[in-house]
Amino acid sequence: HLDRAAAYEARLAKDRPIALETLSSLPLSKLPKLDAATWLDRELTSDAPQPIRDAGFGREVKTALDARRQWLVGQELAEEIGGRTTYRANMIATLQRRELLRVAGQLSDELGLAFTEAQHGERIAGTLKRSVDLASGKFALVERSRDFTLVPWRPVLERQIGKSVSGTVGSGGIDWTIGRGRSGLMIS
Repeated sequence: HLDRAAAYEARLAKDRPIALETLSSLPLSKLPKLDAATWLDRELTSDAPQPIRDAGFGREVKTALDARRQWLVGQELAEEIGGRTTYRANMIATLQRRELLRVAGQLSDELGLAFTEAQHGERIAGTLKRSVDLASGKFALVERSRDFTLVPWRPVLERQIGKSVSGTVGSGGIDWTIGRGRSGLMIS
């Protein structure tokens, strides 16, 4: 019976593998008061939040969500009216920008270069130096002669570290061109 059960479990695992997603590189206990966009914020503002069990880790998540909600109200990024919480429309973008500017200041001191924030429609060109993990997500550090910028990361960039890259900032991220010439690889 145990062999049949194990074979059945193996078939299930093959047909429906488990997908794991890292929601944060930081421990849950640090997220409620973090001045950055976190997965707690995305969960609080979601139209279809994930069901959370009221036991074990689920209870810890509920406690963290409640603490985060109160922190957001204190930061005037959310408002409680009649027992209902409403969130500012640009709350996540505001939190992400706060973290980006704070980390950029630290990197500016470390690199000895000024930080320039990437603007929508702007063409970014420089050397991809490394990735930077933030609570808001992973970013690419693109260094130019006098400054650097941080832009959203894409896994395909992993092989391009140390190489010249260019791209145009759009609403959905960046359309990258890898390499120096016109024949470079396009990544949308």
